[in-house]
Amino acid sequence: MAFRFRNFKVYQDAKLLHREIVILVNTFPRNYWYLADQMKRSSLSIVLNIAEGSSKQSDKDFNRYIAISLGSVDETIASLEIAFDQKLLSKERFIYFEGRHELLSNQLGGFSKFLKS
Repeated sequence: MAFRFRNFKVYQDAKLLHREIVILVNTFPRNYWYLADQMKRSSLSIVLNIAEGSSKQSDKDFNRYIAISLGSVDETIASLEIAFDQKLLSKERFIYFEGRHELLSNQLGGFSKFLKS
């Protein structure tokens, strides 16, 4: 099946979350362009690794890409913490994004377990 990643809920959720991150970082002042760029790239990496991994020949190979996606979730959270420390987002917004990323991390972890079985 071509583009099977489109059928995965975790892919759809990661794509929506990336869109939200892009909207958030577009509110950052220009002198934080580097942080905004990194957050966009790390959140996009979550989505793209799910897609790329889905085309691999084995579940073991696919699972490596899921692991990379999980790393990108952590990278995005670390970037959000830095943005929060710099007062670029409110505590409420940080908690919201942290919760969304935690849910995504749990989905990826569950998907990884499924691929291992």
